[in-house]
Amino acid sequence: MYGEISEPLAADTASGVLTIDLSALVRNYRTLQQRLVPTVAAAVVKADAYGLGAAQVVPALQAAGCRDFFVAHLGEALKLRPVLAADARLFVLNGLLPGAERQCADTGIIPVLNSLDQVTNWASVARARGAELPAVLQFDTGMSRFGLSASDVQELALYPSRLRGVRVLFLMSHLASADEPGDPQNADQLASLHRFASAFPEAELCFANSGGIFLDAAYHGAMARPGIALYGGAPTVGARNALSPVVRLDVRVIQTRTVPAGARVGYGGACVTSRETRLATIAAGYADGLPRHLGDKGAAYFGEVRLPIVGRVSMDSITLDISALPPGELKLGDLVEMIGPHQTLEDIASAAGTISYEILTRLGHRYHRAYR
Repeated sequence: MYGEISEPLAADTASGVLTIDLSALVRNYRTLQQRLVPTVAAAVVKADAYGLGAAQVVPALQAAGCRDFFVAHLGEALKLRPVLAADARLFVLNGLLPGAERQCADTGIIPVLNSLDQVTNWASVARARGAELPAVLQFDTGMSRFGLSASDVQELALYPSRLRGVRVLFLMSHLASADEPGDPQNADQLASLHRFASAFPEAELCFANSGGIFLDAAYHGAMARPGIALYGGAPTVGARNALSPVVRLDVRVIQTRTVPAGARVGYGGACVTSRETRLATIAAGYADGLPRHLGDKGAAYFGEVRLPIVGRVSMDSITLDISALPPGELKLGDLVEMIGPHQTLEDIASAAGTISYEILTRLGHRYHRAYR
Protein backbone atom coordinates (compact mmCIF):
# COMPACT_ATOMS: atom_id res chain seq x y z
CA MET A 1 0.00 0.00 0.00
CA TYR A 2 1.22 3.51 -0.80
CA GLY A 3 2.74 5.17 2.27
CA GLU A 4 4.04 2.00 3.86
CA ILE A 5 7.71 2.01 4.85
CA SER A 6 9.74 -0.22 2.55
CA GLU A 7 13.31 -1.43 2.47
CA PRO A 8 15.86 0.97 0.95
CA LEU A 9 16.47 0.48 -2.74
CA ALA A 10 19.35 -1.71 -3.75
CA ALA A 11 22.40 -0.02 -5.25
CA ASP A 12 21.56 -1.11 -8.79
CA THR A 13 18.00 0.28 -8.69
CA ALA A 14 18.47 3.48 -6.65
CA SER A 15 18.79 6.90 -8.31
CA GLY A 16 22.37 7.08 -7.15
CA VAL A 17 24.95 5.62 -4.81
CA LEU A 18 26.43 7.61 -1.93
CA THR A 19 29.53 5.74 -0.77
CA ILE A 20 30.75 6.59 2.75
CA ASP A 21 34.22 5.29 3.50
CA LEU A 22 34.40 4.77 7.27
CA SER A 23 38.01 3.62 7.04
CA ALA A 24 38.90 7.01 5.49
CA LEU A 25 36.98 8.73 8.28
CA VAL A 26 39.00 6.84 10.90
CA ARG A 27 42.21 7.60 9.01
CA ASN A 28 41.35 11.31 9.13
CA TYR A 29 40.63 11.12 12.85
CA ARG A 30 44.00 9.51 13.50
CA THR A 31 45.79 12.06 11.29
CA LEU A 32 44.20 14.91 13.25
CA GLN A 33 44.88 13.29 16.61
CA GLN A 34 48.52 12.76 15.69
CA ARG A 35 48.86 16.42 14.71
CA LEU A 36 47.27 17.49 17.99
CA VAL A 37 49.26 15.41 20.51
CA PRO A 38 49.08 15.95 23.47
CA THR A 39 45.73 17.67 22.86
CA VAL A 40 42.71 15.34 22.73
CA ALA A 41 40.72 15.20 19.49
CA ALA A 42 36.94 15.14 19.95
CA ALA A 43 34.53 14.71 17.03
CA VAL A 44 31.74 17.02 15.91
CA VAL A 45 28.88 14.78 14.78
CA LYS A 46 26.05 17.32 14.65
CA ALA A 47 23.52 17.31 11.80
CA ASP A 48 23.61 13.49 11.72
CA ALA A 49 27.41 13.48 11.40
CA TYR A 50 27.31 16.15 8.69
CA GLY A 51 24.64 14.16 6.88
CA LEU A 52 26.60 10.90 6.71
CA GLY A 53 24.81 9.00 9.48
CA ALA A 54 25.80 9.44 13.12
CA ALA A 55 24.67 5.89 13.93
CA GLN A 56 27.42 4.58 11.64
CA VAL A 57 30.05 7.31 12.10
CA VAL A 58 30.13 7.38 15.91
CA PRO A 59 30.82 3.64 16.43
CA ALA A 60 33.64 3.82 13.86
CA LEU A 61 35.22 6.76 15.69
CA GLN A 62 34.76 5.10 19.06
CA ALA A 63 36.56 2.02 17.78
CA ALA A 64 39.42 4.36 16.82
CA GLY A 65 39.58 5.69 20.37
CA CYS A 66 37.45 8.85 20.23
CA ARG A 67 35.56 9.44 23.46
CA ASP A 68 34.27 13.02 23.15
CA PHE A 69 31.46 13.98 20.78
CA PHE A 70 29.72 17.27 20.05
CA VAL A 71 26.23 17.82 18.63
CA ALA A 72 24.23 21.04 18.21
CA HIS A 73 20.91 20.21 19.88
CA LEU A 74 19.75 18.15 22.84
CA GLY A 75 17.43 16.17 20.54
CA GLU A 76 20.46 15.00 18.55
CA ALA A 77 22.22 14.02 21.77
CA LEU A 78 19.26 12.00 23.04
CA LYS A 79 19.12 10.00 19.79
CA LEU A 80 22.85 9.38 19.89
CA ARG A 81 23.16 8.48 23.57
CA PRO A 82 22.33 4.75 23.14
CA VAL A 83 25.14 4.40 20.59
CA LEU A 84 27.82 5.79 22.90
CA ALA A 85 30.28 3.75 24.91
CA ALA A 86 29.89 3.96 28.69
CA ASP A 87 33.03 6.09 29.03
CA ALA A 88 32.20 8.51 26.20
CA ARG A 89 31.10 12.10 26.73
CA LEU A 90 28.46 13.93 24.71
CA PHE A 91 28.33 17.75 24.55
CA VAL A 92 25.52 20.02 23.29
CA LEU A 93 27.01 23.06 21.53
CA ASN A 94 23.88 25.22 21.50
CA GLY A 95 23.27 24.74 25.21
CA LEU A 96 19.79 24.10 26.55
CA LEU A 97 16.41 25.71 26.11
CA PRO A 98 14.52 26.40 29.35
CA GLY A 99 12.94 23.23 30.73
CA ALA A 100 15.40 20.83 29.08
CA GLU A 101 17.91 20.83 31.94
CA ARG A 102 16.48 17.90 33.91
CA GLN A 103 16.37 15.58 30.90
CA CYS A 104 19.91 16.57 30.00
CA ALA A 105 21.12 15.86 33.53
CA ASP A 106 19.20 12.56 33.74
CA THR A 107 20.91 11.25 30.62
CA GLY A 108 24.43 12.39 31.52
CA ILE A 109 24.68 14.79 28.58
CA ILE A 110 26.91 17.85 29.03
CA PRO A 111 25.69 21.29 27.95
CA VAL A 112 27.80 24.10 26.57
CA LEU A 113 26.53 27.14 28.49
CA ASN A 114 26.37 30.20 26.24
CA SER A 115 24.56 32.78 28.40
CA LEU A 116 24.00 33.78 32.02
CA ASP A 117 20.44 32.44 31.75
CA GLN A 118 21.75 29.02 30.76
CA VAL A 119 24.29 29.14 33.60
CA THR A 120 21.55 30.04 36.09
CA ASN A 121 19.20 27.29 34.92
CA TRP A 122 21.88 24.56 34.94
CA ALA A 123 23.23 25.63 38.35
CA SER A 124 19.70 25.61 39.79
CA VAL A 125 19.14 22.00 38.73
CA ALA A 126 22.53 21.01 40.16
CA ARG A 127 21.81 22.61 43.51
CA ALA A 128 18.33 21.07 43.64
CA ARG A 129 19.94 17.66 43.19
CA GLY A 130 22.66 18.34 45.72
CA ALA A 131 25.33 17.27 43.25
CA GLU A 132 27.74 18.91 40.83
CA LEU A 133 26.79 18.82 37.16
CA PRO A 134 29.44 19.13 34.44
CA ALA A 135 29.30 21.86 31.81
CA VAL A 136 31.40 23.83 29.34
CA LEU A 137 31.48 27.63 29.38
CA GLN A 138 31.59 29.23 25.95
CA PHE A 139 32.86 32.79 25.47
CA ASP A 140 32.13 35.14 22.58
CA THR A 141 35.63 36.13 21.48
CA GLY A 142 34.54 38.06 18.41
CA MET A 143 32.16 35.96 16.31
CA SER A 144 29.00 37.48 17.84
CA ARG A 145 27.12 34.21 17.59
CA PHE A 146 27.25 32.11 20.77
CA GLY A 147 28.91 32.62 24.11
CA LEU A 148 29.20 34.72 27.23
CA SER A 149 30.07 38.37 26.66
CA ALA A 150 32.84 40.28 28.42
CA SER A 151 30.30 41.68 30.88
CA ASP A 152 28.92 38.17 31.52
CA VAL A 153 32.42 36.90 32.29
CA GLN A 154 32.97 39.81 34.65
CA GLU A 155 29.68 38.99 36.39
CA LEU A 156 30.75 35.38 36.96
CA ALA A 157 34.17 36.49 38.19
CA LEU A 158 32.62 38.90 40.68
CA TYR A 159 29.94 36.47 41.82
CA PRO A 160 31.37 32.94 41.59
CA SER A 161 28.39 31.68 43.60
CA ARG A 162 26.40 31.85 40.34
CA LEU A 163 28.36 28.78 39.26
CA ARG A 164 27.87 26.89 42.51
CA GLY A 165 26.90 23.33 41.59
CA VAL A 166 28.51 23.54 38.14
CA ARG A 167 31.75 21.68 37.43
CA VAL A 168 33.38 23.55 34.55
CA LEU A 169 35.16 21.02 32.34
CA PHE A 170 36.36 23.38 29.62
CA LEU A 171 36.37 27.01 28.57
CA MET A 172 35.44 27.21 24.92
CA SER A 173 35.15 29.59 22.00
CA HIS A 174 34.84 29.17 18.24
CA LEU A 175 37.29 30.41 15.63
CA ALA A 176 35.53 32.34 12.88
CA SER A 177 38.41 32.52 10.36
CA ALA A 178 40.58 29.49 11.13
CA ASP A 179 40.43 28.28 7.52
CA GLU A 180 42.44 31.41 6.59
CA PRO A 181 45.66 31.19 8.64
CA GLY A 182 46.73 34.75 7.86
CA ASP A 183 43.52 36.37 9.08
CA PRO A 184 44.29 38.61 12.10
CA GLN A 185 40.94 37.65 13.66
CA ASN A 186 42.51 34.34 14.72
CA ALA A 187 45.10 36.01 16.96
CA ASP A 188 42.50 38.47 18.25
CA GLN A 189 40.20 35.64 19.30
CA LEU A 190 43.03 33.73 20.96
CA ALA A 191 43.98 36.80 22.98
CA SER A 192 40.35 37.35 24.00
CA LEU A 193 39.96 33.73 25.08
CA HIS A 194 43.04 33.92 27.30
CA ARG A 195 41.83 37.20 28.78
CA PHE A 196 38.47 35.68 29.70
CA ALA A 197 40.04 32.42 30.88
CA SER A 198 42.15 34.26 33.44
CA ALA A 199 39.01 34.48 35.60
CA PHE A 200 38.85 30.65 35.67
CA PRO A 201 42.48 29.58 36.17
CA GLU A 202 41.72 25.94 36.91
CA ALA A 203 39.69 25.22 33.76
CA GLU A 204 41.19 23.86 30.52
CA LEU A 205 40.63 25.29 27.04
CA CYS A 206 38.71 23.79 24.12
CA PHE A 207 39.30 26.05 21.14
CA ALA A 208 40.50 24.61 17.83
CA ASN A 209 38.02 23.54 15.17
CA SER A 210 39.13 21.83 11.93
CA GLY A 211 40.98 24.89 10.65
CA GLY A 212 42.33 25.70 14.10
CA ILE A 213 44.10 22.33 14.25
CA PHE A 214 46.27 23.51 11.35
CA LEU A 215 47.16 26.80 13.07
CA ASP A 216 49.89 27.13 15.68
CA ALA A 217 49.73 24.75 18.65
CA ALA A 218 48.79 27.75 20.81
CA TYR A 219 45.25 27.37 19.42
CA HIS A 220 44.88 23.70 20.32
CA GLY A 221 44.03 23.88 24.02
CA ALA A 222 43.36 20.67 25.95
CA MET A 223 40.70 19.43 23.51
CA ALA A 224 40.02 20.26 19.85
CA ARG A 225 36.75 19.85 17.96
CA PRO A 226 37.29 18.80 14.33
CA GLY A 227 34.22 18.63 12.14
CA ILE A 228 34.54 19.02 8.36
CA ALA A 229 38.12 17.69 8.40
CA LEU A 230 36.92 14.34 9.74
CA TYR A 231 34.67 13.98 6.71
CA GLY A 232 37.41 14.79 4.21
CA GLY A 233 36.68 18.49 3.73
CA ALA A 234 39.60 20.87 3.28
CA PRO A 235 40.33 22.62 6.61
CA THR A 236 42.41 25.43 5.09
CA VAL A 237 41.53 27.63 2.11
CA GLY A 238 43.99 27.39 -0.76
CA ALA A 239 46.18 24.70 0.80
CA ARG A 240 46.61 21.09 -0.27
CA ASN A 241 44.13 18.91 1.55
CA ALA A 242 46.09 16.22 3.40
CA LEU A 243 42.93 14.42 4.52
CA SER A 244 41.31 11.44 2.82
CA PRO A 245 38.01 11.83 0.94
CA VAL A 246 35.19 10.10 2.82
CA VAL A 247 32.29 10.46 0.39
CA ARG A 248 31.73 9.55 -3.22
CA LEU A 249 28.50 10.27 -5.08
CA ASP A 250 27.52 8.57 -8.34
CA VAL A 251 24.14 9.27 -9.99
CA ARG A 252 22.31 7.17 -12.57
CA VAL A 253 21.40 8.15 -16.11
CA ILE A 254 17.65 7.93 -16.71
CA GLN A 255 17.47 9.15 -20.32
CA THR A 256 19.66 10.19 -23.25
CA ARG A 257 18.66 12.12 -26.35
CA THR A 258 20.03 14.12 -29.28
CA VAL A 259 18.65 17.62 -29.87
CA PRO A 260 19.24 20.02 -32.79
CA ALA A 261 20.85 23.44 -32.65
CA GLY A 262 18.46 25.97 -31.12
CA ALA A 263 16.83 23.49 -28.69
CA ARG A 264 15.84 24.88 -25.32
CA VAL A 265 17.00 22.83 -22.34
CA GLY A 266 15.31 22.79 -18.95
CA TYR A 267 13.07 25.21 -17.08
CA GLY A 268 12.74 28.65 -18.63
CA GLY A 269 14.72 27.56 -21.66
CA ALA A 270 17.73 28.92 -19.80
CA CYS A 271 20.10 27.04 -22.11
CA VAL A 272 19.75 27.10 -25.91
CA THR A 273 21.99 24.71 -27.82
CA SER A 274 24.35 26.21 -30.39
CA ARG A 275 24.79 22.93 -32.28
CA GLU A 276 23.40 19.43 -32.41
CA THR A 277 23.92 18.18 -28.88
CA ARG A 278 23.66 14.85 -27.14
CA LEU A 279 22.13 15.12 -23.67
CA ALA A 280 21.72 12.84 -20.67
CA THR A 281 19.30 13.36 -17.81
CA ILE A 282 20.47 12.04 -14.44
CA ALA A 283 18.28 11.09 -11.49
CA ALA A 284 19.19 13.68 -8.83
CA GLY A 285 18.57 17.36 -8.30
CA TYR A 286 18.32 20.00 -5.66
CA ALA A 287 16.07 17.78 -3.51
CA ASP A 288 19.06 15.43 -3.32
CA GLY A 289 21.56 18.08 -2.22
CA LEU A 290 22.84 19.21 -5.62
CA PRO A 291 22.20 22.98 -5.56
CA ARG A 292 20.21 24.80 -8.21
CA HIS A 293 23.18 27.15 -8.67
CA LEU A 294 25.09 24.31 -10.38
CA GLY A 295 23.01 24.99 -13.49
CA ASP A 296 25.26 25.89 -16.48
CA LYS A 297 28.27 25.89 -14.09
CA GLY A 298 28.85 22.46 -12.60
CA ALA A 299 29.58 19.12 -14.21
CA ALA A 300 29.63 15.36 -13.77
CA TYR A 301 32.29 12.92 -14.93
CA PHE A 302 32.13 9.67 -16.86
CA GLY A 303 35.55 8.14 -16.64
CA GLU A 304 37.99 10.94 -17.45
CA VAL A 305 35.46 12.97 -19.44
CA ARG A 306 33.87 16.10 -17.98
CA LEU A 307 30.16 16.40 -18.77
CA PRO A 308 28.91 19.97 -18.24
CA ILE A 309 25.52 20.63 -16.63
CA VAL A 310 23.27 22.46 -19.08
CA GLY A 311 20.17 24.43 -18.13
CA ARG A 312 18.71 24.68 -14.67
CA VAL A 313 18.97 22.00 -12.02
CA SER A 314 15.51 20.55 -11.34
CA MET A 315 14.19 19.11 -8.09
CA ASP A 316 14.81 15.50 -9.14
CA SER A 317 17.03 15.70 -12.20
CA ILE A 318 19.94 17.37 -13.95
CA THR A 319 20.74 17.52 -17.67
CA LEU A 320 24.29 16.95 -18.92
CA ASP A 321 25.94 17.65 -22.25
CA ILE A 322 27.46 14.29 -23.22
CA SER A 323 28.61 15.27 -26.71
CA ALA A 324 32.24 14.65 -25.70
CA LEU A 325 31.52 10.92 -25.35
CA PRO A 326 31.27 8.50 -28.28
CA PRO A 327 27.63 7.96 -29.32
CA GLY A 328 26.00 5.18 -27.34
CA GLU A 329 28.71 5.00 -24.68
CA LEU A 330 26.46 6.39 -21.89
CA LYS A 331 23.29 4.36 -21.45
CA LEU A 332 20.19 4.08 -19.27
CA GLY A 333 21.24 3.04 -15.75
CA ASP A 334 24.90 4.01 -16.06
CA LEU A 335 26.48 5.95 -13.20
CA VAL A 336 28.18 9.34 -13.55
CA GLU A 337 30.44 10.79 -10.87
CA MET A 338 29.28 13.91 -9.03
CA ILE A 339 31.75 13.70 -6.13
CA GLY A 340 34.82 11.52 -6.41
CA PRO A 341 38.37 11.33 -7.70
CA HIS A 342 37.72 13.79 -10.54
CA GLN A 343 35.61 16.30 -8.59
CA THR A 344 36.13 16.97 -4.91
CA LEU A 345 33.63 18.22 -2.39
CA GLU A 346 35.28 21.65 -2.65
CA ASP A 347 35.08 21.58 -6.47
CA ILE A 348 31.34 21.06 -6.54
CA ALA A 349 30.81 23.57 -3.74
CA SER A 350 32.82 26.19 -5.62
CA ALA A 351 30.80 25.60 -8.80
CA ALA A 352 27.60 26.11 -6.78
CA GLY A 353 28.91 29.24 -5.07
CA THR A 354 28.72 27.67 -1.62
CA ILE A 355 30.89 25.73 0.86
CA SER A 356 31.63 22.05 1.30
CA TYR A 357 29.68 21.95 4.58
CA GLU A 358 26.44 22.79 2.79
CA ILE A 359 26.94 20.20 0.05
CA LEU A 360 27.81 17.47 2.55
CA THR A 361 24.98 18.09 5.01
CA ARG A 362 22.32 18.28 2.27
CA LEU A 363 23.05 15.01 0.48
CA GLY A 364 19.70 13.29 0.67
CA HIS A 365 18.35 9.88 1.59
CA ARG A 366 17.06 8.92 -1.86
CA TYR A 367 20.50 7.58 -2.71
CA HIS A 368 21.54 4.07 -1.80
CA ARG A 369 24.04 4.49 1.03
CA ALA A 370 27.00 2.15 0.89
CA TYR A 371 29.17 2.12 4.02
CA ARG A 372 32.68 0.74 3.63
